[in-house]
Amino acid sequence: MRAIIVLIQILLFLPASSVESQSLLVPMDREQKNHLKAYGLAYWALEQYSGAEWLLNYRGGSFLLPDLEGIRREATLSGVTVEFVTGSGLALIRSEIAGSNMETVSLEKAPKIAIYTPPNSAPWDDAVTMALEYSGIPYETVWDQEVMNGELSNYEWLHLHHEDFTGQYSKFFITYAGASWLQEEVQRNQEVSDRLGFTDVPALKKAVARKIRAYVEEGGFLLAMCSATETLELALGAEDVDIAATFSDGNPPDPDATEKMDWSASMAFSDANVQTETSINSFSDIDGHQVNTPWRLQLGAFSLFEFSAKFDPVPTMLTQNHTAVIPDFYGLTTSFRVDRLKVGTLVLAQEGNIAKYIHGNFGEGTWTYFGGHDPEDPEHQIGDPQTDLDLHPDSPGYRLILNNVLFPAAKKKRLKT
Repeated sequence: MRAIIVLIQILLFLPASSVESQSLLVPMDREQKNHLKAYGLAYWALEQYSGAEWLLNYRGGSFLLPDLEGIRREATLSGVTVEFVTGSGLALIRSEIAGSNMETVSLEKAPKIAIYTPPNSAPWDDAVTMALEYSGIPYETVWDQEVMNGELSNYEWLHLHHEDFTGQYSKFFITYAGASWLQEEVQRNQEVSDRLGFTDVPALKKAVARKIRAYVEEGGFLLAMCSATETLELALGAEDVDIAATFSDGNPPDPDATEKMDWSASMAFSDANVQTETSINSFSDIDGHQVNTPWRLQLGAFSLFEFSAKFDPVPTMLTQNHTAVIPDFYGLTTSFRVDRLKVGTLVLAQEGNIAKYIHGNFGEGTWTYFGGHDPEDPEHQIGDPQTDLDLHPDSPGYRLILNNVLFPAAKKKRLKT
């Protein structure tokens, strides 16, 4: 009897093209050979065809695609594991999903993606750009000129490169004052500021921050990492406050900046203490790790929270993975103190009492902040060689990035949070 049952299971889920198949299952558990390119396959299938589904909490957040020759061919070329599922096999999957903490989310349209990044930035300097390049997901780049011209409305999804929206150039002048790349960055920012009619770079970055906030409020999906998370919020709260000591004017920041901040203008954080000491490489006390200070916190591992797929599909989508515990990694902003989060901010992953990965709604859109620079380079330094994702095709940290890329494709009526 047992042999008969095993034979039936083999026939239902046999991963071979000779089977009369109805769907292609892209498993996202440890059976998957290339998790990162699996997202690219799902995105490509969504662009080319219809009927894609995201099976939340089923085998690590698997994808269900129509069984078409083009998708089979693309999966083979990209080295993505797929399983051919018969009609009976699909019925069993749906039955299992219906009776447990799982859910099916329909994916409707591949989102148009923009990366906010300086014109001369290298793709390997940003984990999100590397993830998109590696998985084969198309994107376009924008910077201050495009943002101020209102071009963000052309995109459903926006990622912020590791920009310092306070206009302090990430305080790199503390260590790299004579570096040619930093001098070029300063000159480039000042040229754009002058061209667009701003008094200085901090004023330009505040205006850009407001445009990004409006983009989210009007329905955009935002993912920020590293310093872009903390400094965007500081720029929003510092509308009438000088918190930047810049190369251009040499004036010190306002020593009373903390008391003058307007946190009602920010999206995620409140009541933070602004770091106005120009010799300390920290923006504020939002970051729990304070990587470039004497009181730097050592890295550990962060844990993903588990959510109800049926009642909380949004955080469930954002946390799909084949492991729940992930090694931590530094960035100029590595993590977020939970006592600096606004009420309603959702913590998706945490290390001890410090949040690593957070999410929230703002107006008609959503924002997600992920601390750190590169999930596979825990202590990334300027000038380090680029991360070779061929060596990390199952990276759980990069999976979190790619969850965000597909999140806007989800059928809107299913989003309950």
